[in-house]
Formats: sequence, C-alpha cells, structure tokens
Amino acid sequence: MAITRKAALLSLAVLMSASLLGGCGKENNGGAPSASASAGNAEVTEENGTRAMAQTYYIYDTVVNIKVFGDKVQQANMDHIQEMMERMDMEFSRTKKDGDVYKINEAAGKEAVKVSDETLDVVKLSVKYAQEMDGLFDPTIGPLVDLWNIGSGGESVPPKQEIDKARALTNYKDVIIDEAAKTVKLAREGMVLDLGGIGKGYAADRIADYLRGEGLDSAMINLGGSSIIALGVKPNGSEWNIGLQDPDKSRGTQLGTIKISNGEVIDASGVYERFFMQDGVRYHHILDPRTGYPGQVGLKSLTIMSPNATDADALSTGVFLMGAEEGMKYLQSLPEKIDAFFITEDNRIYATPGIRDRLVLTDSTYSLAN
Repeated sequence: MAITRKAALLSLAVLMSASLLGGCGKENNGGAPSASASAGNAEVTEENGTRAMAQTYYIYDTVVNIKVFGDKVQQANMDHIQEMMERMDMEFSRTKKDGDVYKINEAAGKEAVKVSDETLDVVKLSVKYAQEMDGLFDPTIGPLVDLWNIGSGGESVPPKQEIDKARALTNYKDVIIDEAAKTVKLAREGMVLDLGGIGKGYAADRIADYLRGEGLDSAMINLGGSSIIALGVKPNGSEWNIGLQDPDKSRGTQLGTIKISNGEVIDASGVYERFFMQDGVRYHHILDPRTGYPGQVGLKSLTIMSPNATDADALSTGVFLMGAEEGMKYLQSLPEKIDAFFITEDNRIYATPGIRDRLVLTDSTYSLAN
C-alpha cells in the first residue's frame, strides 16, 4: 500500500516502550507495503490507577502502535482498528490486485473504476491538496517514484529522457472523479496513482474518529513514528512527550522534545534515511513533480503540527518542497492554524510562532533561528 516510505522523525518519549524514531520512511507519494497483524494480542496494563490497553500492528510496511486508556476499551476495539487498517491497506494498495488503486492504475487511459467511499474520499482530498499547493503535492507521482526507486534499489540518477517521460505522466489534473457514480479514472495510459503522501495520515484520522465515536478519548495513535495523534491527555492529566529525531544521527537519537494533547497531530518528513550519493550530491526520496528530481531546498526535515493528520501528511510533502522561507509563508497564509518547524542543512531550526516556544532542544548542535 502506498501510504508509507516516510522518514520516522518522531517517537513517544514516555508513553511507548518501543522506540519508533527509526521506523519506515515515506516516498514523496510512494510505497507498497504489506499488511500483517494478529488479532487478540493487546497488552493490558495500569498507569496511575487507570487501565490501559496497547497493541502493536505490523501494517503499511511499518510499525503501528495504538494505546488507549480507560475501563471501556476492549480487545474488540483493537481488533476493529486492525480490520479498518487492513481494509484501507487493500483499498489504497498499488500492488494488491483486489485493491481500488491497483484497479485504477490498471485501467489508466481506458475506463473509470468504481471505488469504495474511503478511496473516493482520499482521492478527492489528494486532488484538493494538489490544487492548493499548485502541484507540489501530486497523487499521480507514481511513474517518478517507480523510476527513481530510492530506498528500494535505486542508486543512480535515471537518464533525463526517462525522467522527462515519467514527469509527463505526472499531472493531478488528469485524475477524473465522478462523485455520483463513485468512480475514478486516470486520463492517460501509463499514469500511476500513488497515495503515499496522504494515506497514513488519512488512516490515522479514521482511527481517531473511531475511538472518539466509542467514547475512548484518552489515547495515543502512532503510525510508524511519522504520523502521531494524541487524544485527550494521559491519565495523570499531563501531555504526551514526543521525541524528535536528530536527522544526522542513528535511529533513536533525539535533538529535542515537544508535548502534544487534545487531538493535536504531529507529522514529520525528512531526507536523512532514504537517499543515495552520486557525484557528491545527495538524491533523496522526496521528489519534486515540477522537475522530476529530488527537491534540493536546503532542508533536512520538516515537522508539521495540525488538528488533522490528513492535512499534516500532505502538507509535510508539499511544504517541504517549498523550502523554509516560502513554506513558512504558505503555512501562515492558511485559514486554519498549522504550525511547523524546518531544520536546514546548516542545523538551524525555523519555527512558526505557535510551535517555537513549545520546542525543547536537548542537542546543542541545533539552534533556533531568529
């Protein structure tokens, strides 16, 4: 399923026992994970006199951790979350033959494909984000992802002719959506829909919606260490402490922390983990649809804070490609409150006002820019 391949730059510094700082990464919009998780194996504990249930799922080619507090949570809730994730994994997969996205890609340039409500929703959202970011986020980037194949064997720059050919097949404006018929069609043969830049955030939001609907309002949802949602607060009333991965160090090494609560989302993208070097140039996995090449914008990582994980997931790709200065301006122009911090190649951290005072830096290598 194309919803992973995103550098895992976050961990739960105090809640989870397993560090997820080094989880799987995210392509610009790519990936093809497999899903496997076993039902009925949640761990039940007690924290500060409150019952807690936690379960780890191996799905979306990454490690998903869900921890829920309260007497009401049952194994049935954890099993239902697994079923939800497996369903979305199938629907959005580029490689599973029964999946909606696989069928859409197979029918590219030929016919429209009837899809589920979830697939229709996530494709509509993908196109909306593409429009709003003028194509910097593009759900049809699949041909470029496949060509470069960074992190999955690609270790050299493809011929320019091949890049130009793949880039010509990347255009979100050629996604034809019929809401009444619930169909999606790619206008040209050879196009490839890839939901890697939005799918993990979308899945996190659906899990959060389900838990809220069940009256479970104290929980931590962690999809691979890169998309995290905090519901409510911890049993003792405190916020969750999120560890921030040092993009120059080994997995699990923090540059600082930030606390989140009450439905806040934190989502990170980085280039430190999935790349190759050629002629002294680092070619990473965040591809720019405008050029067909990895975006060279002077950034190591970008972390987004938002009320919505789907928004944060898409923004963490498109805004990354804007660079720190333009990305900051874009985020501050949005009607909704979105905060972020950018880490540049010279180890400076540029943060929006709403997040600046919440960052706790523990590594003197990094400093906040004025």
